[in-house]
Amino acid sequence: MHALPISLQSALLLVASNVFMTFAWYGHLKNMAGRPWLFAALVSWGIALFEYLLQVPANRIGAQTLTVGQLKVMQEVISLSVFVPFAVFYMGQPFKLDYLWAALCLVGAAYFMFRA
Repeated sequence: MHALPISLQSALLLVASNVFMTFAWYGHLKNMAGRPWLFAALVSWGIALFEYLLQVPANRIGAQTLTVGQLKVMQEVISLSVFVPFAVFYMGQPFKLDYLWAALCLVGAAYFMFRA
């Protein structure tokens, strides 16, 4: 992974981290709807461990060349990019134009955080 640019290494780890995060936060709504919330919370914490095992190195690697603000905005862009397909394809939610408007707001945020 060292041959990749630092920002790309960070982004790829954040994508993987966000897949775990999204399942930890929302997957139980589909898979464990009939189970007690405490059971769902414990399973979600187990999933979140893998998220943190990817997210912490992602931010440490990214902090070598990116500011904390840039890391946060990148995380939010990635989070929405992972969440929308999850919501539509896994959770069966309809695609809404609000996802597009939110994404455009994040593009604006990314522009302001990454401009020279």
